[in-house]
Amino acid sequence: MIDLYFAPTANGQRASVALEECGLPYRLHRMDLGKGDQRSAEFLKLNPAGLMPVIVDDDGPGGKPFVLTQSGAIVLYAAEKAGRFIPKDFATRIVALQWMFQGASDVSATSGTIFRLENAAPEKSVANVDYFKQRLLTFFGDVDRQLEGRDYVAGELSVADLMLYPNYAARRALIDAAPGFANLHRWAARMAARPGVAKGMNP
Repeated sequence: MIDLYFAPTANGQRASVALEECGLPYRLHRMDLGKGDQRSAEFLKLNPAGLMPVIVDDDGPGGKPFVLTQSGAIVLYAAEKAGRFIPKDFATRIVALQWMFQGASDVSATSGTIFRLENAAPEKSVANVDYFKQRLLTFFGDVDRQLEGRDYVAGELSVADLMLYPNYAARRALIDAAPGFANLHRWAARMAARPGVAKGMNP
């Protein structure tokens, strides 16, 4: 059984979507970030950085308990453990990993920067927020072009889609307000219709 320490952010949802789609049984531990659950002594033993999500797999590699942080690593772990969503074809697999990393390094990081500028930065700047919103739309535009003629980012459902979808959902209002993105919207509707994705987004 896998224990998932979760809060309803894109980071947390990536982990729960991956576990649901991979069919891996898990226990959900809801965390209230506003109350500081991520800073509790119990949680800091699992992740001293005080960041979620975290999984604890009591049947990890070698049959031993295994603790893992970082949502992208959790997505890959779930896919490897289940033997799903990592393409067998070498070229397709590398493309899936390319776009998974784009989701982690570009899309997720930029979306997180917008949140911090709007909610945590000591000085608020509309111009800076707008700059990062446009940057995020540029990255989603790259995904939209990649989806031209494809149902999924790498051509088949993969870790790339599991990584990207929660950030799309989190920034849906921003994307809807911008022109274009027809491929992205079709892909998102396809993802949202999957029972595992729907349950993982609201576990």
